[in-house]
Amino acid sequence: MSATQQLEKLGIALPPTATPAGSYVPAIRVGDLIYTSGQLPMVDGKLMATGIVGRDGLTTATAADCARTCALNALAAAAQVAGGLDNIKQVVKLTVFVASSGDPEYTEQAAVANGASDLLLQIFGDAGRHVRSAVGMASLPLQTPVEVEMIVEVQS
Repeated sequence: MSATQQLEKLGIALPPTATPAGSYVPAIRVGDLIYTSGQLPMVDGKLMATGIVGRDGLTTATAADCARTCALNALAAAAQVAGGLDNIKQVVKLTVFVASSGDPEYTEQAAVANGASDLLLQIFGDAGRHVRSAVGMASLPLQTPVEVEMIVEVQS
């Protein structure tokens, strides 16, 4: 089953590619790799949540939902450059930034990142297996709780 068919089966539609908020592009292709800019959990032009995970009423589960949305936004940016979602051959690397330094005891960044990783596995199967970093940050742009970058390999 193609990635597009799998998205349909899951009842998910790729969102439109986000308009950059600065002097950068959403994604760029270098050889057979596409690198995305950091993507925020934007839905219809608005952040799903704001604040620091582990305080401000933001749970790990809420942040994982945000990471999932970030991954969808990153996929949309990558698919636009790839000429379509089905031209993505392999998810290579995921970097998940979690605004969690409001609580120095907070150590669930990996659980937050699973929101993105699990979605990629659902869409791509084995081609969605990737290397990953989940990093705690003091703050992120626009007070977003999560930001995700992705590197994917595309068909030659």
